Amino acid sequence: MSLRLKIHLIVGVLVTLFVGAVIALQVGNMRDSVREEVVAANRVASQLLNRTVWLQAAQGTQAMVGYLQDLGRVRSNEIVLYDGQGLELYRSPPSPYKAGRDAPAWFADLVSPAPSVQELAFPDGRLVIEANASRAAIDAWDQFLFLCLTGLAMLVGLNLIVFWVVGRTVAPFGEIVKALGRVEAGQMDVRLRPLPGTEAAAIGAAFNRMIGGLNARLEAERRAAQAERELSDRRDLGRWIDRHLEQERKLIARELHDELGQSVTAIRSLALSVAQRVAPHDAQAEQAARVIAEESSRLYDAMHGLIPRLAPLVLDAFGLADALRDLAERTRRSQPQASVELQVDLGDVRLGNEATLALYRAAQEGMTNALRHGQASRLQVSLRAEAGGARLEVRDDGVGLAPGWREKAAEDGGHFGLRWLTERVEALGGRMRIADAAPRGVELQVWVPFTAAEGEES
Repeated sequence: MSLRLKIHLIVGVLVTLFVGAVIALQVGNMRDSVREEVVAANRVASQLLNRTVWLQAAQGTQAMVGYLQDLGRVRSNEIVLYDGQGLELYRSPPSPYKAGRDAPAWFADLVSPAPSVQELAFPDGRLVIEANASRAAIDAWDQFLFLCLTGLAMLVGLNLIVFWVVGRTVAPFGEIVKALGRVEAGQMDVRLRPLPGTEAAAIGAAFNRMIGGLNARLEAERRAAQAERELSDRRDLGRWIDRHLEQERKLIARELHDELGQSVTAIRSLALSVAQRVAPHDAQAEQAARVIAEESSRLYDAMHGLIPRLAPLVLDAFGLADALRDLAERTRRSQPQASVELQVDLGDVRLGNEATLALYRAAQEGMTNALRHGQASRLQVSLRAEAGGARLEVRDDGVGLAPGWREKAAEDGGHFGLRWLTERVEALGGRMRIADAAPRGVELQVWVPFTAAEGEES
């Protein structure tokens, strides 16, 4: 909708409301006038007939009929005479004033007073005097039509004048809109002429300044967009590589667990069987077989310690909570000098595969760094659901972060695990923070939003 049409509609609505208010006031005055006239006429007719009805009634019913016929129609009243049996003897003749015309029923109901009926009883019958506002209502209706036609003419005339004046006033804004359309189409050499009117001239000057500044920034924006696309492509490539690395790790872990694990178990069983058979005959062969069985057990244990680092198979089978419990238990067995406390409170929340893996790797990386580099003796791991996401915290009591560790890592390429975790968490829309804890140690925090986590799963 154009500005011209909007202003025209606003003015039209205001004028319509004004005319409607004037007509409503006039209708109220009409209603008061009609009611005053009808009520007064009915009261006068009732008093007149009340004084004369008994004189005429004394002469008989026919004398009453003759009197009423001579009286004729009394304005705004309907007079009906009934005999003692209730038969109608006389009714006022119809009014010749504006005969054949009546106001619409809704308008008559609007302006007419409440029905007023007066009844005068005498020995041979009764006289009913009923207020009739039809003629007063038709007068009010004619006046109402005149007001409506006058208001309509005024409304049309005023709207034509406003439409013409507003059209001349907003004409410069049409040029501004056309110039903006050309800019939207990619034409950056658009310039506006000096426009008439204070507001239009100010907008035109601001538009020209805007185009000048926009042309100066386009090249920088193009370069920034190109750099952002390249960075996004590198991130997408990194995430693609990460996913394929995880898939390859899972395949290797399953091969180790299913194929090599069974083979090592079979070797151990065969070695123990050989040791039992040759024990009575060859002690040296028995010792060699038991050495093979022991080495097979150590190989099996080492292999099962390597599998969770390659791919946490328990994560796919039982979920994040059980995977973290398994990680904590294996850490307690491998590092008996360290205390590991684990708290998991996710409720009914279900995380997606990418988010689950990121949180598990964060816990694994935090615990490994605390034990390997921080020389920690106590680890506290917590995973809980909070408003909008899941938060993982890994806290230790180790020696803390080395001064300038971030700059050193950026220079020599160290802390690859933390960089990988940061990129993965940020790709999910989450946040990762690592800092010194009070009074000592390091605190690792990872937050992943539920929306991103659920979206990864779908």
